[in-house]
Amino acid sequence: MSSEELYVARGTTADADHALDIDPKRAGWAYCSLRIVELEPGGAHTFTTGDSEWIVLPLQGGCTVRTADGTTDEEFQLLGRESVFASVSDFAYAPRDARVQIASGAGGRFALAGAKCERQLPARYGPAPEVPVEERGSGNRLRHVRNFASADAFDCDKLIAVEVVTPGGNWSSYPPHKHDEHRPGVEAELEEIYYFEIDGPNGFGYQRVSPSREGGSDVLAEVRSGDAVLVPDGWHGPSIAQPGHDMYYLNVMAGPGETREWRICFHPEHTEGYR
Repeated sequence: MSSEELYVARGTTADADHALDIDPKRAGWAYCSLRIVELEPGGAHTFTTGDSEWIVLPLQGGCTVRTADGTTDEEFQLLGRESVFASVSDFAYAPRDARVQIASGAGGRFALAGAKCERQLPARYGPAPEVPVEERGSGNRLRHVRNFASADAFDCDKLIAVEVVTPGGNWSSYPPHKHDEHRPGVEAELEEIYYFEIDGPNGFGYQRVSPSREGGSDVLAEVRSGDAVLVPDGWHGPSIAQPGHDMYYLNVMAGPGETREWRICFHPEHTEGYR
């Protein structure tokens, strides 16, 4: 894909229901999807999950999530949060072959992270206090990783999703790494979407994706709130936050592996002196 196709500017995939809508057809791959839904006070959004599993993640505000799969009806109250920079959030998992309604009395903005899958798992609630949070890196490479749906934190069939907050002036997704080959025990093949929000007015950041093979993905994008970058292959990183403006990104990943796992390979030219 060209650099223009890998960088998805805010509004370029918007429609009547979504501020952002990236599905496998739009991305040119097989598994990952991401939608952003913005609801006015009292608003609601209904969708069918089809052949994908989905996580409803509040970015700003709270909501009620109702799921029905023909056998079981569930309802989850999500407290949400003031903003992605304020705290972790609770979330809801919706299985494939189900109908989902998101309703918000106060309104808000909600991410729908999805992946095509095979198994129909039960609908579930993910409490915010149970989200593992880690500090990764040090110095100007420090970032805060919220592993709400990482492979070892929350059960899904294919979907892996985490949040990262990078303090202003810092680098994250560094050293550059990749996961575009199936090498058992070493590297897992995963598609990935980065969705960005920047704290404060006029803030921005930068995202680099460089080729890991001849003709591979190659983009350097200036990113602002609401933008996304697709990573079908290649070394990704660094993600660079403007000084004075913290940078948030939501990572959505999935791939063909029989085992759901996050295994990465670091760029050998950028690891010296890092560890």
